[in-house]
Amino acid sequence: MNELLDIRHKLDQIDETIVALFKERMDLCDQVGEYKIKTGKKVFDRTREREKLLTVSSGFDDPLYKKGIQETYTQLMSLSRKLQYRKLVEAGALGRLPFIEVDSIVQQDARIVFQGAPGSYGQAAMEQYFGKDCNQFHVESFREVMDAIEEGSADYAVLPIENSSMGSVIETYDLLVDFENYIVGEIIIHIDHTISGLPGSKLSDIKRVYSKAEALMQVTRFLEQHTSAEQISVVNTAVAASKIKQDNDPTQAAICSAYAAEKYGLEILQDHISDDESNSTRFIIITNQKVFQKDAKKISICFEVSNESGSLYHLLSHFIFNDLNMTRIESRPVEGSDWEYRFFVDFEGNLADASVKNAIRGLREEAKKLKILGNY
Repeated sequence: MNELLDIRHKLDQIDETIVALFKERMDLCDQVGEYKIKTGKKVFDRTREREKLLTVSSGFDDPLYKKGIQETYTQLMSLSRKLQYRKLVEAGALGRLPFIEVDSIVQQDARIVFQGAPGSYGQAAMEQYFGKDCNQFHVESFREVMDAIEEGSADYAVLPIENSSMGSVIETYDLLVDFENYIVGEIIIHIDHTISGLPGSKLSDIKRVYSKAEALMQVTRFLEQHTSAEQISVVNTAVAASKIKQDNDPTQAAICSAYAAEKYGLEILQDHISDDESNSTRFIIITNQKVFQKDAKKISICFEVSNESGSLYHLLSHFIFNDLNMTRIESRPVEGSDWEYRFFVDFEGNLADASVKNAIRGLREEAKKLKILGNY
């Protein structure tokens, strides 16, 4: 026991020396930051850091020691960079982020576009956000929505980005990269499916059920228990409701929202039929202007990382260092680059916050590409 206490005493003495040297090292890094502010030199010097790791590990033969000292110095250099980024932000050397703070993003007489037919959940989300009397029109595809915003025929657009039971809407993520359009708001719609048919029709008489493929999957339990009708997939739930109205066939029904049923004059044969009662979809509000509301609390970004060990870990450390709460991360393969990925991250914050500016400065220097998708 005494021998262990002696060893621990020696470790404590070494730790005191390490702490003192750490402080001295960070003070020198602070001076490096001052120099880089004056000269405009970039903080991240990948070549020097690689050389440093080779130098400090060259005196070790034991692979564990070699790896350990490399990891230690990787963290030390990461902390040094973060200190320098903070100094640059405090000195105003970050420059202004290309986003304008506004009191409200909703303009009078704004023109809004949504994807799908009238009666879709997209229209319901739009009317809940902008009001039922908003100036609106619809298009068939997600890409047409983004085109309408980019070319200016619409001021705002509404697109789904995530469903609680089916996961992410991948096409929306990809389009956010392809277009210079930005997220300025979001709204979550509860997905509460009904089975609806012509007035006077009965559930027992239904032979064909139409809906979007995902919607049919979300009511599997109900369909198995209550009908042997043929299931037919269409573009979306509103199109299904429209078809039932147009065909005027009492043996057909649609899986759609109560909103769509009312829109097309259908009778709800049974409501609340979703397998998951908590099923909901998050819609984003998009515009082609780089603006954010002054009380915005969430930021979405995307970035690409080099295909190297620890590259994602080091980028995510900027959120930890700046006490930013990351709420979501999603990855997508980079087109044309095998085994390389683009990451989409949501985190809490406002573009006017110093901690956010500090994190973005670090991400911008160290990521292969960075795009701010919006603050909302």
